[in-house]
Order: sequence, then C-alpha cells, then structure tokens
Amino acid sequence: MQSEALLTSTRDSEGTWPLRQRKLLDWLVNETRGERFIDNIFVEMCERLSQAGVPVARATLHFRIHNPQWIGARILWRKGLSEAEIDTYDHGTEDTSQYLNSPLYEIYNGASEVRCHLDDASADGPDYPLYGELRAERLTDYIAWPLEHTLGKRHVVTFSSDRPGGFGDDDVELFADLLPALALVSEIRLKNRLARTLLETYVGPHASEQILAGATRRGTGVTVGAAILICDLRDFTRLSDLWPRDDVIDLLNGYFDAMSEPIERHGGEILKFMGDGLLAIFPLSDPCACNNLLGAIAEAQAALVKLNEANRRKGHDPLGYGIGVHVGDVMYGNIGSRKRLDFTVIGPAVNIASRLESLTKELKRPVLLSRAFVEKAGCAAQLEQLGSYSLRGLDEPVEIFAFSGRK
Repeated sequence: MQSEALLTSTRDSEGTWPLRQRKLLDWLVNETRGERFIDNIFVEMCERLSQAGVPVARATLHFRIHNPQWIGARILWRKGLSEAEIDTYDHGTEDTSQYLNSPLYEIYNGASEVRCHLDDASADGPDYPLYGELRAERLTDYIAWPLEHTLGKRHVVTFSSDRPGGFGDDDVELFADLLPALALVSEIRLKNRLARTLLETYVGPHASEQILAGATRRGTGVTVGAAILICDLRDFTRLSDLWPRDDVIDLLNGYFDAMSEPIERHGGEILKFMGDGLLAIFPLSDPCACNNLLGAIAEAQAALVKLNEANRRKGHDPLGYGIGVHVGDVMYGNIGSRKRLDFTVIGPAVNIASRLESLTKELKRPVLLSRAFVEKAGCAAQLEQLGSYSLRGLDEPVEIFAFSGRK
C-alpha cells in the first residue's frame, strides 16, 4: 500500500505528461526488438500516440535509400489504417517540381522544422501544394522534422492533426522527445533492409537469404539439382574497342535487361554477371523449371530482337549471343579465398553448359541444349536435333539440340 501510494504521489507531482512520454519511449526502445520492419513499428507508434491523447491523424516517414531502381520511399499512416502504405520514388524525382516545391525539400536542405497551421488562413510561410491536399483531408496542422541517422544521413518524419487548432505544445514536446529514439530504431531497420537490398542486387534473392541466414563459411554449400543457363555476348571486345565508353555501358545494360528480366520472371536465379556473360540456374525443386527456362529464353530472344532494331536505328550492328543449357547436380555455396568469397555453383553440369555455349560459335546456332536437359523438359519434338559432339574435358560425346524459340 505504501509503495502504491508513493507511485500515486509521484504521478500526481509529475502529471500525466511525463508518464505518457515514458511509456511511449519505453515501448519504442525496449519492446520493438522483435519487429523487423520499420513500417509496422511506425503504425503501432502512431496508434499508441493516438491512444495517449495525441491528435495525430496522418503521419509519414521519408527515407532516401540505396537501390538501383529507387531513390527513396515513403511510409504513410492514416488514422484507421492497420497497415502502412508504402510508395517508392524513382531516380530523378529529386529534380521534379513536386519535390522542389515541398516541405521535404526544406528539411533535406537543412531546415530543422517545417510547420503549417493548416486551418489558419493568415499563417506565414510558403503555401506548398501538399498543404492544399492536407486541407482537403480536413487536417488542421502539419509538422515535419529531420530524422538524423549516422554519418550525416538525413531522413524526414511528419505528423498531421485533425483536431481544431492542431497540436498542443505538449504534443509537440512529446514528438520532439520521441525523435532520437525513432531515429535509432529506424536506422537499425533501414540498415537491415539496405543489407538485404544490396545482397539481392549483387548475388540474387536466394543467395542473399542464405548469406543473411549465416551461410558465410568458406566451403559450405549444398548439392542441388538445377537447369543451368550460361549466356555470352558475341564480339564484345571488338564493340568495346569501336564504341564510346558510355555507348558500351548502355549496350551492356540493354543486353542484360533483355536477358535477365525474363529469367527472373520465370523463376530463375542469376548468380553472377561475368563481363559480358551471365550464369543462371532454375532449381529442379520446381517441377516446371526446365520449361520455365525455355520460356525465359524465348522471351529474351524477343527482347533482343527489339534491342537490335533500336541499335540499327542508331547505326550500330546487331548484337549476337550464345546460350548453353544443361541440367544436373551442382554444388551451391561459398567458394573463394579466405577474405573474398563468391556464392555460386560449380560442378561438371556447369562445365557442360559452358562448353555448349562455346559450341554455339562453331555451329552458328544461338541456343544449344543437351539431351539430358531435353529429356528432362520433355520437349524433343519442338527442337532440331544436331547430332553428337565431343566437348572438351568429356570422355563421351554429348547429343545436342538447337532451340530457336517456341512455336
């Protein structure tokens, strides 16, 4: 009873505001450790703010991110939403009038706070287009702050109210006290997401999962059955000598887009780009893997036709390519030196696919498939049988088929 009375006395002397602040901070710092995603944390934080009497009706987090496709992302919460809305922004968005004429531009360029009393027609400051949108949602107050991450990285958090008169001084004080904790919690999640994004970008989604799960010791790996595709661009050395550097880079990017997007769309995993070539696998855990591989090649060939038409219009020669396809068991895992590892596949099946790709130059056929693959795919009737050929490093000849696209 005495301790309970002491607690009541302490609460009375401090008032309800410090308790509200402390509960929110304790939750944000100590009780979100098991949550991986910042959008889920942000939604719950906004709901807890509302339950604590803060009249927040809309809130956003804006992050600048390292991604080959996007420069940034926005997490949006509105009152009544159980999940956040997430939008991404393409590179170049930072040059648009929508961004340049916004509170975000102010914050990213050094402002410590941007606030607008939306229901006050006499309020000073710029009347950004965003404010008209917020007024249309019957919001009365808007405030934006920087979220400061380490090494000078700056992001933005905003809160909007729907209460007449907007946020009170104690609400603003609560927001300000939450910001350092929110910055810390969001940076941890953002770095986790960045690590995953970078790994997915450079080693592919499946390999990135393996690495993040701890498969980082040299020599570790598993044996998997897979359909293997190796592709190489023809005459790249000559082209790179003749063309300007930027044109060569554009050529390579266009070629890899034409090849890679169908592979990924059909469930393949690109393990590496090798100069002007690539290595991809379609794991046989998917019973449709071989047919998916053929579908990817057919789509890639169609995309390369369009790319070559565009190259001709620019006065460039069309691109040639060679693709070798085989199927078999491969060792999938970490290989390399003690300090530098490569997550890839090795084994005789990979070597055969590589030899078939090289043979496309001699046979003047862009896509060659082994009988083992054709039998696995059950597609011999759709292909042209070319006979048996000796491949370097193999004792027995390999029967080979040509693929020219699906009928």
